[in-house]
Amino acid sequence: MSKMARGLAPVMVALIFGTAAMSQDRLQRGKEVYDYWCINCHGSFPGTPGTQALEVLYRGLKPADLEERTDLPAELVRLYVRTGVSIMPTFRKTEISDEDLEALVAYLAFDYEP
Repeated sequence: MSKMARGLAPVMVALIFGTAAMSQDRLQRGKEVYDYWCINCHGSFPGTPGTQALEVLYRGLKPADLEERTDLPAELVRLYVRTGVSIMPTFRKTEISDEDLEALVAYLAFDYEP
């Protein structure tokens, strides 16, 4: 291993672990945003109108609980949060900031790329 490569190895390790820590922090923040703004309508417990509406829509073909979904596109999450859909209200940037929206997208979307 060259002297330069040996010198870069610790930097690369720090970048990899730093990125993983940032990703974990973003996912944690996404979960917090979901629990604060979304869970009352989209939770997996009885009486949540968003989950009930999705149960009717999907008829068991997809999970109605958003946290169980593995097919939510990032752009769809962004669109629905900012513009609403059906009985779901819009969320302004003063409610869910762009940074918090990206954390929520990272938490829910299967194709999120920072």
